[in-house]
Amino acid sequence: MSQNSIPPEKNLLILGDNLMGLDLVADKSVRLIYIDPPFNTGKIRAYKRIKLNVGDKVRVGFGGKQFRYAEGPAVSYDDVRSVEDYLNFLRARIEKARRKLTEDGSMYVHIDYHCSHYVRLLLEEIFGRECFLNEIIWAYDYGGRPRNRWPPKHDTIYWFANSPKKWVFNRAESDRIPYMAPSLVTPEKAAMGKLPTDTWWLTIVPTNGKERIGYPTQKPLKLLKRIVATSSYPGDLVMDFFAGSGTTAVAAEQLGRRWILMDHNPAAIEATEKRIAGLFYEKIILSQPARSS
Repeated sequence: MSQNSIPPEKNLLILGDNLMGLDLVADKSVRLIYIDPPFNTGKIRAYKRIKLNVGDKVRVGFGGKQFRYAEGPAVSYDDVRSVEDYLNFLRARIEKARRKLTEDGSMYVHIDYHCSHYVRLLLEEIFGRECFLNEIIWAYDYGGRPRNRWPPKHDTIYWFANSPKKWVFNRAESDRIPYMAPSLVTPEKAAMGKLPTDTWWLTIVPTNGKERIGYPTQKPLKLLKRIVATSSYPGDLVMDFFAGSGTTAVAAEQLGRRWILMDHNPAAIEATEKRIAGLFYEKIILSQPARSS
C-alpha cells in the first residue's frame, strides 16, 4: 500500500479526476471493478427532471391521456471526443485501475455501439486476449425508434479477468430467469429458473419508475446486482470510477460489499449522495472539477 493510499475497509466517495482518485486506492485490494464511462456519442447528454401533476405545462401520454408537469433542473455532460483522445483517456485509467485488482479480480466495462469495437481491442491490449471472459449484450426495448434504420436497443459489457487462470464467478448467486418452455423441464427446475446467458434482457429504468432519480445515464439496479453478486464475495471491495448516478454503491451495499466510487461531475456525486443517504462512507474532494466531461 502506498503512503497515500486509503485503507480498503472504508467506503469512499471521491469527487475529482479519477486518474488522481485511483492513486488513493491500494494495489491488489479490489475484487471487482465496474465502469460505465462516457460512450463518446458525439453529443451533449442531458436529462431534464420533471414533476408530474404540478405546474402549468401539459403532455399527452398513452391513449391520449393528458397530465400536468413542471420542469426541474437539467443534468448534462459533454460526450464529445475524437476516437484517439477517447481511447487515450480510457487507457490511462484502465491501466492504472488494473493494478488495483486482486489476482482473481475482474473488470466489467459498459459501453455502447459508438466505440465498443475500439474499446474491445483496447481491453485486449491491456489485459491480453487470454483474459477475455464474456461479451455481454444488455438488450432492452424502451425509448424512441428511428424510422430509417433498425432501432439500437442494446449496450455491450466486456468482462475481463485480471489473470487468465482464476477469477470469481459465483454461479449460484446469480438471479434466475424463466424457462421459455417450462413444461420441458422438471417442476423443480421450472420453479428455480435458469441461469442467464450472455444476453441480458432487462428494461432500462423507466422515466416514471420509482428507481429513476433523474440522471441521464442511470443503469438498472438489477443489472449491477447481477454483476456484483456473481463476481465478488460478501465483504469484498467493489470499485466504480465513473460513478454516475451511484447504482454500483447501492448494489454493493445491498449485497454486503464495500465500495469506492469516483466521479469528476458534481451533479453525479450529488445524485449518488442522495441515494446513499444514511450509509457510512468517507467523502473526498480532490479538486474543483469542471461540470462537463
